[in-house]
Amino acid sequence: MSFHTENLRLYAVTDRTWVGKMTFLEQIEAALKNGVTMLQLREKSISEDAFAAEALPVKKLCRQYNVPLIINDSVNVAVKIGADGVHVGMEDQPVADIRRQMGKDFIIGATAKTVEQAQAAQRAGASYLGVGAIFPSPTKKNAIRITKEQLQEITVAVSIPCVAIGGITPDNILELQGSGIAGVAVVSAIFAAENIGAACAALTAKTLFAVT
Repeated sequence: MSFHTENLRLYAVTDRTWVGKMTFLEQIEAALKNGVTMLQLREKSISEDAFAAEALPVKKLCRQYNVPLIINDSVNVAVKIGADGVHVGMEDQPVADIRRQMGKDFIIGATAKTVEQAQAAQRAGASYLGVGAIFPSPTKKNAIRITKEQLQEITVAVSIPCVAIGGITPDNILELQGSGIAGVAVVSAIFAAENIGAACAALTAKTLFAVT
């Protein structure tokens, strides 16, 4: 699937913590049909085979709604199931290695917290950057915070699009106006919501003002 900056506007990152009234796939579909423009499947504690098995029906849903599927950390899983790309942190497989392995059309997201990290990821071939944590995050309580000013320094320093991540909700998203971001990456504000569809709709409406 082709990658465009617009795919980053509302970027959902999965988390099984809040599976309950709805199944995992029901949660994902509710997000996909209510405004999510990119989906990252994130699993930290299951085997590669289990991750791939879980990813296949998620890929089917993403294709149904024409939304790119990104696999967190694992290039092997992305290759196995034919995902559109991967997102890697600074401790994961180097972006340059993934770009050489996967070619120019594969989507590669990279995490950056400084201008230097952002520029290095761009040189290595990243398609976009995930920048944060912007606000306190219930998902990653020990995440290093960055300010809006630091976020803006990063967006100005690179030519690839940047996504803000970390504790973003409909209540604080407008604080990111003018930062130069292409979108927001959201975990709990979507998947912990009582009504996932309504939460996505509220976030989508406010991205019109928060996103460049």
